[in-house]
Amino acid sequence: MTAIPKRPAMRALVTRPRAQAEMLAVLLAGQGVEAVIEPLIDIVERTASLPDLAGVQAILCTSANGVRALARASGERGVALLAVGDATARAAHAAGFRDVASAGGDVADLARLARQCLRPDKGKLLHVAGSEVARDLAGLLGSAGFAVERVALYEARAAEALSPETARLIERGEIDLALFFSPRTAAIFARLVAAAEIADGLTAAAALSISAAANAALGDLPFRDRAIAATPTQAAMLALITQFAGLPA
Repeated sequence: MTAIPKRPAMRALVTRPRAQAEMLAVLLAGQGVEAVIEPLIDIVERTASLPDLAGVQAILCTSANGVRALARASGERGVALLAVGDATARAAHAAGFRDVASAGGDVADLARLARQCLRPDKGKLLHVAGSEVARDLAGLLGSAGFAVERVALYEARAAEALSPETARLIERGEIDLALFFSPRTAAIFARLVAAAEIADGLTAAAALSISAAANAALGDLPFRDRAIAATPTQAAMLALITQFAGLPA
């Protein structure tokens, strides 16, 4: 008699780009949560030339993808690097950057950190980003007198459809948690679920979002529950997952 495979105690849909999703999957596995990796954005590096860093006071990175693209575009590691959050800071340390500070939050926190530890008269700031940005970092800092130049070193391309396996799991109500780390991935998910006509399967899932903006981008999808991380960080998202998975803190 053939044994029927047991369903995992908890299954989480991870919508991040593949590199981040795979790292998160390892952390989830340590908590007994199975990750269903469904990258809704594909990171493609661009051939944009990096400006001369000689007059740059500091580099601002709003994602780990930007850090990795920067590390491949330049061998310079001595310029101060301000990271939006701890995961981005860890990527900078791993790439060999020596002077790294983390804002521990979102773009507004990064702008606040820059205003606290940098001076407008000490040189321009270089914002390493993707082809699309969620917040106007240059605008946030320009009002304080900083000159900010943005260089797009990668492109974040949206998925055109959900994979058949993920669509099947959603339709059967076999996703327990759906994780959203940006408004853009949440909006892409909402669009693809509508196109596949499988929204009813989400009544079995809880949507966990890194910010109120990400939660709002999900529209009126019929999740059984929704929650927003206490702060816009991976650590806060992991704490939320632990809470919803009923795991010991």
